[in-house]
This record gives sequence, structure tokens and C-alpha cells, in this order.
Amino acid sequence: MRTSTIVYIGLLSMLVMGCTSSPRFLIRHEAEAATSSSTYVLDGIASYYAEEFHGRKTSNGETYDMNQLTAAHQTFQFGTIVKVTNKETGRSVVVRINDRGPFLKDRIIDLSRAAAEKIGMIGPGTAEVHLEVLEWGTEN
Repeated sequence: MRTSTIVYIGLLSMLVMGCTSSPRFLIRHEAEAATSSSTYVLDGIASYYAEEFHGRKTSNGETYDMNQLTAAHQTFQFGTIVKVTNKETGRSVVVRINDRGPFLKDRIIDLSRAAAEKIGMIGPGTAEVHLEVLEWGTEN
């Protein structure tokens, strides 16, 4: 292979790697999206977590309380306030992000047990939901 081809491939590889998004970039990007338009929304599957994690530390250092209206999201900044609506029941709840997760590919948010109860998803365990960011948090 000629030297110029190797250099070209190396530069192209660096360019492609530079275009990938880190979670910190996604957090900033989502915050910018919320301020550039009136609302940031997302649809997908929610799950909940309860007894097994009750009393353990969350990712932001708080003690998880399944009776509080909190949730876990993979990239939203801690302290972000999100309205979660169960598409089947039409019931909504407002939660504060204080943890990371869910870690299953098809899930977009993990709710506390109290939040899951409010929107009627305890029986099935998961629900199709609509998320609407009401206020972006400032904690990383």
C-alpha cells in the first residue's frame, strides 16, 4: 500500500471517530434541543424498579426510595423533571431523574414503584409511554 493511502485511511478513521457521541454530549445536545424548541419529547417503553433496590444508593448519591416520584434515565441530567404518560391508560406522573438506567435495550425510562402505580403499570410491569421534559436538571 502506498504511504498516501495509509495516511488517508488514518485521517478518515480519526474523522469518523470524532463524530461519535459521548453520553456527556448527548446530555448537552438534549438540553439544547429543549431550549431551542418549546419541548423535548420521547416515546418508548417504561419499566419500574422497587423492593430489590429500595434503600440502595442511586447514581447521583441519593438513597433510592421506591415511594418517591423518581426515575432513572441513561442520559438526562440528574434533577431533570419529566412528565411520563402511559399511552394505554392516559394517566400521567411527573418524576425527577436521580438514577441511571434502564439497561435493557428497548427501555427508555425506569420509574420508581410509586410513579409506576400512578400511571397504572404495576400489573404489566412495562408500558408504552410518552416522555416530556418539563425542566432540565443541572447535576451531571
